[in-house]
Amino acid sequence: MTTATGVGSMPGADADAFAEAVRIVLGEVPDFPHLPELPGRGVVAEMTGRTLAVVAELGADLQPAGWRLTDAPGIDHRRARSLLARDLDVVEEQMQGFTGRFKIQVAGPWTLAATVERPRGDRVLADHGARRELAQALAEGIAQHVTDVRSRLPGASLVVQVDEPALPAVLAGRVPTASGFHRHRSVDAPTGAAALEWVFSAIEAAAATPIAHCCADEPPLELLLGAGARGVSVDLAALAPSAYDALAGAVETGFDVLLGVVPSTDPATPPSERDVVGRVLRLLDMLGFDPDSAGERLALTPACGLGGASTAWARRALELCRTAAAAD
Repeated sequence: MTTATGVGSMPGADADAFAEAVRIVLGEVPDFPHLPELPGRGVVAEMTGRTLAVVAELGADLQPAGWRLTDAPGIDHRRARSLLARDLDVVEEQMQGFTGRFKIQVAGPWTLAATVERPRGDRVLADHGARRELAQALAEGIAQHVTDVRSRLPGASLVVQVDEPALPAVLAGRVPTASGFHRHRSVDAPTGAAALEWVFSAIEAAAATPIAHCCADEPPLELLLGAGARGVSVDLAALAPSAYDALAGAVETGFDVLLGVVPSTDPATPPSERDVVGRVLRLLDMLGFDPDSAGERLALTPACGLGGASTAWARRALELCRTAAAAD
């Protein structure tokens, strides 16, 4: 049976909005809810700050150019950790007795390396040693994060979504240097896989399921699955036909596939449940799968995070995913 979930972010800018986001998620996608992220609360709640709150041992601070690694956590790093802890308190309160699948999200090692600076400036991506240290600290921190979430939701089956929006640019050498005049050297596939393997292995060792999210037109699905992801999350509208074979392989092999099928911002003409179901059925037909046999491995999601949507559309988007999944 096809199910539904969210990608991660939700609209809102304060503690009350987070509590409301949790209620919306539990109400609209109760079979596979996720931990909401509210980037509207500021940089400490955005993807990079949220993930640095999880990273073990390494400190960070917020500079004019963005997050930078430091010897000890700065005030913004401590704020990010405190905010995450408070959010988990709310989740624990609202989800007592929950026994289904529950998804949490973190930025992957390559997206983190492409967005965080070294102590001396420029991206961690430029330094082989620094990016290895960051990836290993991320893996350790995620394992601790999973343990914390499980202590709050002991009956839940945990899924960890590793967000890698920057991975295609990292592999292709398209990430700009700090000056903006040059590009960082491309990372070859074996090196790219190694850092991902540390993270995915740590998630599985913590008895959680790792999946990888990348909403690029040609996400490196084979690399992600080969490195240990047990599922992938993609934006169907952005997905290039050249990526269909890898997606078909994921379905055939039995991996979880999360399909982004509903706009993540308020559309001028909202799709109907029939529109969404039709898109999924056409994709399965092109891939050569029967809906009844492939459906149990699919989850329908918005195209990406809902942080830029209105609260009304965020609720409706998740509702559409749920009703389309039930009708599929």
